[in-house]
Amino acid sequence: MSLPAEFHEIAKRVNNWGRWGEADERGTLNLITDAVVREAVATVRTGHRIPLALPLRQDGVQSGLIPGRINPLHTMVQINQEIFGPGTVATSDDAVTMGLQAATHWDALPHVSHSGKIYNGRPADSVTAHAGARFSSIAAVEHLVSRGVLLDVARARGVDRLPGDHAVTPQDLAAAEEFGGVRVRAGDIALVRTGQMRLALAGDRDAYGYPSPGLSVRTPEWFHARDVAAVANDTLTFEIFPPEIADLWLPVHALHLVEMGLLQGQNWNLEALSTACTEEGRYAFLLTAAPEPFTGATGSPVAPVAIL
Repeated sequence: MSLPAEFHEIAKRVNNWGRWGEADERGTLNLITDAVVREAVATVRTGHRIPLALPLRQDGVQSGLIPGRINPLHTMVQINQEIFGPGTVATSDDAVTMGLQAATHWDALPHVSHSGKIYNGRPADSVTAHAGARFSSIAAVEHLVSRGVLLDVARARGVDRLPGDHAVTPQDLAAAEEFGGVRVRAGDIALVRTGQMRLALAGDRDAYGYPSPGLSVRTPEWFHARDVAAVANDTLTFEIFPPEIADLWLPVHALHLVEMGLLQGQNWNLEALSTACTEEGRYAFLLTAAPEPFTGATGSPVAPVAIL
């Protein structure tokens, strides 16, 4: 089934192909300039540091809803082994097998494709079984520090958690800005809180995954107009799931990653950050969120930290 005309119309309005040159692999991360980072650093007042990552554990948030995306399997490969002989210093080593998008992560730009293309008009078949993503892999994100802005849609609507059928609209994002007394600007990393993470933290993986509130197909134009550098939220699927338009699956992924070159993150734990921002009365902060630089990977775990 081909994508509907409505999708292609939005795609034309948000398309960034060629904006930073034909060879570009970083997309909207180009909006994070030295000046943006300097201004981000200036938001730090108390030095209060808030981790936003879920623990990497075998009983993580993956329930089998997404095929092949397994929770981390941790194995000890050495335990107090005296590898240089008896009486020498002993070492313990670990190994892990996991889906790179299993827990708190960034999706790289070639994570999805549509109409045979990935970001900047490159062919989708440039992602191969042997080498992974030839272009715009997560390794292209060498550093990621900017001003973070929490758009606490749930608190702005006066609830702990949005209902599972709630599609976060541009109006919701604007209301969250007003609620937080902040305005998203060029080069920012927007963190959208729905409260859905509360289900995962309570141990209900199935309810966390489905049904899930998430971003509406109407929101990419809002992020495009604001020149946002990256977006992350506190859900498994990022966008509303099941989709708001029947049979149009993952349209926000396609618009962000393919058309805009906009990095997006999922499974971010924004609960403690929501509390801290409410207590301090401010919703902008320094955010450090560099992914692990897996060559050729279409995503990577990240351990973000917000610094107030």
